[in-house]
Amino acid sequence: MTATLVKETSPPAQGAVERARRSRRRARTIAVLFAFPALLLLGALVVYPVLFSIGRSFFDASGTRFVGGENYTEMFRDPATLKAVRNTAIWVVVAPALLTGLGLILAVLVEKVRWATAFKLLLFMPMAVSFLAAGIIFRLAYDEDPNKGVLNAAAVSVHDAFKGTSQYPTARAREGFGMAKGTDGSYRTNKAVAPGSSVALGLVGVAPKDLPGGAEPAYAAASRKAAADEVRGVVYLDFTPGGGGKQGTVDRRERGLPQMKVEAVGDDGKTAATTTTSSDGSFAFKGLHSGSYTVKLPASNFAQPYDGVSWLGPALVTPAIIGAYLWIWTGFAMVLIGAGLATLPRDALEAARMDGANEWQIFRRITVPLLAPVLTVVFVTLVINVMKVFDLVYIIAPGPVQEDATVLATQMWLVSFGGGNNQGLGSALGVLLLLLVVPAMVFNVRRFRRSQR
Repeated sequence: MTATLVKETSPPAQGAVERARRSRRRARTIAVLFAFPALLLLGALVVYPVLFSIGRSFFDASGTRFVGGENYTEMFRDPATLKAVRNTAIWVVVAPALLTGLGLILAVLVEKVRWATAFKLLLFMPMAVSFLAAGIIFRLAYDEDPNKGVLNAAAVSVHDAFKGTSQYPTARAREGFGMAKGTDGSYRTNKAVAPGSSVALGLVGVAPKDLPGGAEPAYAAASRKAAADEVRGVVYLDFTPGGGGKQGTVDRRERGLPQMKVEAVGDDGKTAATTTTSSDGSFAFKGLHSGSYTVKLPASNFAQPYDGVSWLGPALVTPAIIGAYLWIWTGFAMVLIGAGLATLPRDALEAARMDGANEWQIFRRITVPLLAPVLTVVFVTLVINVMKVFDLVYIIAPGPVQEDATVLATQMWLVSFGGGNNQGLGSALGVLLLLLVVPAMVFNVRRFRRSQR
């Protein structure tokens, strides 16, 4: 009886198994058909260029002569390429670490802000700006001219607020009229003067329109007599508007130079007295001991105005570009870390607070260790990204310092298309960049798989 039942039920069971197999094959076929366009694009846009670049790296600049590994050895002999490797290493070490740290701090702080969503949106907005537009923005922001570059405008304002600036950077003494220029940029009288004497120090090189608003005529001040224990004088602009007048003489329409620092230097070379000219350019050293003195106009009177920082000079161009990169990607790091922060078990945080831990201890001993997987993914993702940075470096760095800021991606383009016309060497650089990126990509993929399991 049992054998009969088995025989009767076996064919239907085998049919069900066969139908299941056919269904799975049909599902695989449909999946392949749907994936085929993507696989085709992947092969055309990724696999083929990679294989072609690897093959091209073994040929010379013309692409006709096989040179083996010559391009790879040349790559590490070229000073520009070595500088690109060094700059890329700086990017990899500095930028991801700063971004991950900033993102972590901002993500923790945003949780305590009332308008957290608006704050996140504000920080994430730079991600919507293309690298080209961001590069142009920061190229203008870093401009050395304080009238154009906002950073140098701020730097000049702060500097002038605390240290002040010279009002007469273009002023100079008229040659042959009693004053000589020192090696430090100062001016002093050729002849020594004694107490009871008066001197007139004429300067040129200042446009009348550039004189301070309160500058008054110097003629009356030049006519005053000095007391027996003082040296008196006047510093004036030796130029008469409209012509006329006599050089080396204070004419009636010539104005004094106010706020000019003046020193009386004794025979021993030490400064005996210091004063500042008044609105008509007059000055007086009172209470001087008998002896001879030299009247000196210090170099600070003629110092060039502070022009700010050379952000795009050879020394600061790489940190400046990294700063622009931070502006764009900080919001990205903050949002990802914030998403990880939202999944943390709140009971652990509350238990720590109840045990008496302060916020810094909670952050250091609980929040950061629990966020370690998220922080690692963010860090590695940014490492991959900075290895391929091209737009910002190419746009922000001016031509004269392009080589000082170059990274592997820009160097690859410059060697291949930007004047080098050596696509063999450029392909070798591309292969090097690929080899550097692949380990980080593999690490990230493995982390994603482990997190899914």
